[in-house]
Amino acid sequence: MKWLKVISVIVLTAFATPLSAAQAQEGEVDVAEMLFGHIGDSYGWHITDWNGSHITIPLPCIVHSSTGWHVFMSSKVEHGHEYEGLFLAEEGRYEGKIVERVADGSLVRPFDISITKNVASLMITALLLIALVLGTAKWYRKHDAAEEGAPKGFAGLMEMMIMMVNDDLIKPSIGEHCYRKYAPYLLTVFFFIFLSNLLGIVPFFPGGANVTGNIAVTMVLALCTFFAINIFGNRHYWKEILWPDVPVFLKFPIPIMQTIELFGMISKPFSLMVRLFANIMAGHAMILGLVAVIFVTVKLGPVINGSMTVIAMLFGVFMDCLELLVAFIQAYVFTMLSAVFIGLSRQEEHTTKTT
Repeated sequence: MKWLKVISVIVLTAFATPLSAAQAQEGEVDVAEMLFGHIGDSYGWHITDWNGSHITIPLPCIVHSSTGWHVFMSSKVEHGHEYEGLFLAEEGRYEGKIVERVADGSLVRPFDISITKNVASLMITALLLIALVLGTAKWYRKHDAAEEGAPKGFAGLMEMMIMMVNDDLIKPSIGEHCYRKYAPYLLTVFFFIFLSNLLGIVPFFPGGANVTGNIAVTMVLALCTFFAINIFGNRHYWKEILWPDVPVFLKFPIPIMQTIELFGMISKPFSLMVRLFANIMAGHAMILGLVAVIFVTVKLGPVINGSMTVIAMLFGVFMDCLELLVAFIQAYVFTMLSAVFIGLSRQEEHTTKTT
């Protein structure tokens, strides 16, 4: 079983927060700390442990405190160090965040726009998405698809996915009369979420960040759809919200239906935000929980630990394969619901012709 233990240590150290080799071997693993350490954000990008040392990529910290702006690398405040009056809080409401101590001894958070692990992963995903789009466009600039036929290889894969999302999802949901206006946004959302989900499954740099499992990221994505719905909604959409076709006593003088419709406006982006966040976060937590079982059962003896190691590794591989499917499904569902909501805001009023 020795080789299984080696593999599990590699997987755990790749996904989890820093753990010492002694802790891993003795089973002294804080599962909660490991789970929330991976799911949460951080100022540095932990790679692995080597000979008791933490190998971490420091990231830029940009904060404005009571003494002005400070720009430094995250390594300056790691392991209890203090830099220019700033340090990482070890407990309390600001645990893991950069804080400063004011005159009365209390801790306050400065204005913080640091490049954290999730922000760095967002940038990497954006650059990767730009490279994919430009790489596909490059093929079409050099080839005539009408004469040479459909592209093959990478360009062919991208064309297949783009046509699938555009023709089978966006166009039917919004309608042929105006789907082209929203297609660039919805295609960008689909590929951004899909790439972020895939990178989140990869247990080594530049993967492993919990981007779409961060509710702040999913909230921004949901707000973009919310603005697309309500800014470009037509007159019929707003009429159904402000003065729907119901008996007058349901909308005046007490705006019962208007209140219900306004709650409906808010619930749409809220459902998009929570669905994506919860599914991705739960997937990461389940995989880490399975790996942690290996070390939790170390003290129960070699028979139990060996059997649980095999079971955890098999289920871990199964969950990784399942997460590949979930990565695509969640991107597809978010894009589909966004397209449906946008299509409802563009629905034309039906009129009955009388003869």
